Amino acid sequence: MTRTVHAARRFDTSTDEIAAALADVSIPALLLSMVHLTGDPRFIRDFAQAGLFLNEIQGFMSEEDKARARAAALPAIVDYRDRGCPPLPPLPADLVREMLDWAACEPVDDANIGLVLEELDLEGTDPRRPSPVDPDRAAGRRVLVIGCGESGILAGIRLQHAGIAFEIIEKNAGPGGTWWENRYPGARVDVANHLYCYSFEPSTHWEHFFAEQPELAAYFADVMDRHGLREHVRWNSEVTSARWDDVTSTWQVEVRTGQEVYTLTADAVITAVGQLNRPALPNLPGRESFAGPSFHSARWDHDVDLTGRRVALVGAGASGFQIAPAIADAVAQLTVFQRTAQWMFPNPMYHDPVPDGARWALENLPGYARWYRFLLFWPGADKGLDAARVDPDYPDQQHAVSEINALARMMFTEWITSQVGDDEELLARVLPDYPATAKRTLQDNGSWLGTLKRPNVTLVRTPLQEVTPHGVVTTDGTAYDADVIVYATGFHATEVLMPMTVIGRDGADLHEVWGQRPHAYLGITVPGFPNFFMTYGPGTHLAHGGSLIMHSELQMRYINACLAHLIDRGARAMEPLPEPTREWHRRTQERITATVWAHPAVEHSYFKTESGEIHTVSPWRLCEYHDAVAEPEFSHFRIDAAGDDASHDHDGAA
Repeated sequence: MTRTVHAARRFDTSTDEIAAALADVSIPALLLSMVHLTGDPRFIRDFAQAGLFLNEIQGFMSEEDKARARAAALPAIVDYRDRGCPPLPPLPADLVREMLDWAACEPVDDANIGLVLEELDLEGTDPRRPSPVDPDRAAGRRVLVIGCGESGILAGIRLQHAGIAFEIIEKNAGPGGTWWENRYPGARVDVANHLYCYSFEPSTHWEHFFAEQPELAAYFADVMDRHGLREHVRWNSEVTSARWDDVTSTWQVEVRTGQEVYTLTADAVITAVGQLNRPALPNLPGRESFAGPSFHSARWDHDVDLTGRRVALVGAGASGFQIAPAIADAVAQLTVFQRTAQWMFPNPMYHDPVPDGARWALENLPGYARWYRFLLFWPGADKGLDAARVDPDYPDQQHAVSEINALARMMFTEWITSQVGDDEELLARVLPDYPATAKRTLQDNGSWLGTLKRPNVTLVRTPLQEVTPHGVVTTDGTAYDADVIVYATGFHATEVLMPMTVIGRDGADLHEVWGQRPHAYLGITVPGFPNFFMTYGPGTHLAHGGSLIMHSELQMRYINACLAHLIDRGARAMEPLPEPTREWHRRTQERITATVWAHPAVEHSYFKTESGEIHTVSPWRLCEYHDAVAEPEFSHFRIDAAGDDASHDHDGAA
């Protein structure tokens, strides 16, 4: 994979080839690129988008306007090529702001501008990169990172940038986390790839707009190798416990590698274990009695050939939604058992390959890749949160929680109905009866409902009662014979950091401290657990927009700043004070309970604990969280000075 270079680069593409490439590009991104290339704002002032919507990259522009835009752009690109692709000066700030408003089809408010300009990074400066710490002060300090998925790789890169010694512990044999583990047929990302990648390591060579698992795994491996991280990783090694030693101000971390168990010492620990990596199997009587192959979707057994076999697919959430269309052609019979119908919205690009012309533009046209990323980012930046907020004055809360939410329900319903047609029985089974976006909303290009209409596919909504040696039985007594059972039943998402044992000051067990309510200050640190930092911690799962990679970048910038503060001051330890932590959790819960995610009509959701509470999801606007973690407020921390066992500095003062 090739990193996009924001600076000018030479290309010798022929004029005819450039013209052919322009047939494949996003016209709004092209016009914004032309402003960079020429410095002339007429490319946006003479054209207008009709609107901006998630995964709609053409601005709803007419074919006539798109042709006019290509015709205006071609001579400018040819001239740029013929001049040898000279370096381009930065654009004036007021023009960039005009371009932002044009691209967004609305004014970009001041609250968002800081986050947006970071994401754009038009000059390629990587504004979230940490400054190096003093090497003499950092000598002897060591950080242990648990997990080598997207956030663990990021942690390694940023610690390396800062000059802080580190080691990564990974339970798998390779990098990528969920993209290493989830190798089931049809596995792909549901955030557009040109957004779902590190802001400082974009790729111009994605094969699909929404890449499949092998391509995602290759991306993370490539980034890791380019930054030389492999020498810092212990593979096939699992952290079983971490215990704080207050005498030495270190973490004693127990690791299991095969049959060997040993202890590593670290000054700080960063967890990067994710929330969707511990498979959850249903507690069904007789599950172990099944005579044929059975496995969880995240532990797919590729030695099992499904061709011509009867397959029971238990679960039709995000994973089952992808699996069913991928295997329906090959199996003799596919029976899908779905507990709750899922809302879905149209995404015609979901399985589309990236055409050659678009790849050419991403790699060669100044600014194109960054503006294309913005077109993916902005319509998913808090628009989903707008639809999730409860308006208590909206009259029919069982149908929808606000006018915006009702419009979303109407759009999703029209999409589902348009595909089902006059099959009233199927429509009754696939149309949800709860407000839109209350659970994870899935993306569909027609493949899911098209699969359910196949003659060899049956959708069953009756709950399962038991598993027998021959198949499964539902609560109405109906037996469904199967040769293979696939459990697409999700993960233990609410059991944060399980099954690790984490012991802090005075022998406090983190899971006992949390109980059923995991929480952390800004989702990153916990009182009583010094020098313990979490990426993708409680209250930071995104259910409304953006990407988890972006969130990880914000969290790692914050963690780097905390570590730099410790090192610069020669301090022993830091941990958040109880009151700011309680206040952050209180405000988070106040926001969460005012969203559709907490709606009582949804009993089963991976957002919710057994008691029906939500503690893993972020209710914050992306810009709000960005601002909250932009810089640590050290007055909110207990900071232990070096050699000081009794007195503690609470205000971060030197």
